[in-house]
Amino acid sequence: MSLVITNSTYAGEFAGKYIAAALLSGDTLANNEITILPNVRFKTVLQKASTDNIVRDASCDFKTNEGTLTLTEQILETEEFQVNLELCSKELKSSWQAQEMGYSAFAEPPASFTDFVLAHVSAKVADKPEKNIWQGAAANTGEFDGLAVKIAADANLPAGQEIAAVAGGVNSGNVIAQMGLVVDAIPSTVYGKDDLRLYVSSNVARAYTRSLGGFAANGVGGAGYEDRGTNQVLGGLFFDGVQVVVSKGMADNTMIAAEKSNLYFGTGLLDDITNEVRVIDMSETTGSQEIRVILRFTAGVNYGEILDIVLYA
Repeated sequence: MSLVITNSTYAGEFAGKYIAAALLSGDTLANNEITILPNVRFKTVLQKASTDNIVRDASCDFKTNEGTLTLTEQILETEEFQVNLELCSKELKSSWQAQEMGYSAFAEPPASFTDFVLAHVSAKVADKPEKNIWQGAAANTGEFDGLAVKIAADANLPAGQEIAAVAGGVNSGNVIAQMGLVVDAIPSTVYGKDDLRLYVSSNVARAYTRSLGGFAANGVGGAGYEDRGTNQVLGGLFFDGVQVVVSKGMADNTMIAAEKSNLYFGTGLLDDITNEVRVIDMSETTGSQEIRVILRFTAGVNYGEILDIVLYA
């Protein structure tokens, strides 16, 4: 089977499907655990409206200035990133041929080697946005400020909704109490909302799952929740009526309680200016078996209303 590599350049909408594979395949975005804004060019305004005392006793007159409508605004700005990779086609050839011949777990093999290369690169890139969303720091190369960083830096976050992590870290013996601190700090206007989530780091989720097994002083009994012991199901976790989301990109001992409609990820999947995907076969210029892959894209996160968020870190 001959190996054919087509020099390819994609921009805008055509690049978008490859960029999406790289950016949106992490758990947080793939499972729609926060709101995705796919067509942000550089920046967008996040508006949230709240009303106060708009229902009054009936009268014959139209009364003005009764009740208030408050609009809060946040700016979500995306940053530009790039991926420059040089791959050896010889090393990729056997995997690609296995897919083409059907000796692979892939149900539908890529139509071309170019698609295979881009799928390979996208899978490698996917873990980075997942981490950036939660704990990224713009001062670091290849990162934007994540949600935990932005929330912690906001002076308008109520003191009672910013909780310091327990000394020594969360474990199965203290996780119930620590998660309880977060839920108790959720504003009453937010608690009970359908899209309210308790986002937790992997170590918190692990401690909570183990505590459900009954091997900590948590009151669930020696055999654990539903008498399952350590055979607890990781998916579908709840705590005090709030759905728990395991956020693998979070730093250890971190929790954020928020409505998923209040947390945003922005990118420009249709942007002709910033989106670019290139696959370049170097054999035509240098005679080598190397393939160069270039991806350029934008990404960023923000929240709408800080008063509706609880941070544990």
